[in-house]
Amino acid sequence: MSRALPKYNKRRVALIGGAAAVVLSGAVIAGSALAGETSKSNATSARTLADTGTIACPDVKSQLPTVPASAQAEVDRNLALLDTQIAEANKRLVDTVGQGGANFVQNAILGPLADKRKSTIDRIAISIGRTAEKPQGLDALAECALSTDGAAGTGDEAGAGDQAGTGEEAGAGEEATATPSATATDAAGDGAGEAGDTGDDATGVGTISCPDVASQLPAIPATAQAEVDRNLALLDTQIAEANKRLVDTVGQGGANFVQNAILGPLEDKRIATVNRIATAIGRTAEKPQGLDSLAACTLNK
Repeated sequence: MSRALPKYNKRRVALIGGAAAVVLSGAVIAGSALAGETSKSNATSARTLADTGTIACPDVKSQLPTVPASAQAEVDRNLALLDTQIAEANKRLVDTVGQGGANFVQNAILGPLADKRKSTIDRIAISIGRTAEKPQGLDALAECALSTDGAAGTGDEAGAGDQAGTGEEAGAGEEATATPSATATDAAGDGAGEAGDTGDDATGVGTISCPDVASQLPAIPATAQAEVDRNLALLDTQIAEANKRLVDTVGQGGANFVQNAILGPLEDKRIATVNRIATAIGRTAEKPQGLDSLAACTLNK
């Protein structure tokens, strides 16, 4: 009896050891599979991030003529702003990955970026043109493209900008209408403060409503009247274009799409335009203050 006991114990130990080995093997296999899935998931995430691509814009600085010393600081600020605009667009590209339809990037990111770049490039041309020959054709450099080969190719070294600031924006009369379309003067009539009737209400999209700038202006000097009128027409055009984009992109993006892709860019453009109006008046009269507060618009359902 006493001799059989050790054999029994040996068999029990062997059985327990075998079971433990099986459990351990299963754990190793499961762990390997889990690690493989995790690795695969990480690789997928990395590919998704890389697949967003980067935004490539033509280099503006290399296309400029000799910059007069009196314009150098303003030109540098606006070149830095171009870099900031590209960096912000690239960030939005990553933040909104997977949103919207086939034309989301063009309508929500590349389109607004081109509008901002046109205004900024116009300011560069104006500042040079005050004391030298004004460069022509720079607007052709405003359009950007989505590059998926991993190279932004901007030449402007995106990320350089400390906010070029929109103040004074260039004091620029002749170019205030460089960006408006041919329908600038009849886009909204006197409705600088109205969104314009585009039939959106019938679809439930709503319309964009902006504060009226014309009614808030002081007496306009005769020498500034034409420039002010052009910029007021541009404000109307901007609202009409934003309302069209509102309709064209219905159903795209998330909860903040309208604010980020339409109202935000519209406000930026209005700030620049309103500042040009103030600058035009300020050349021969007291410059109106606080017009920036009229830049923000809202969506009316």
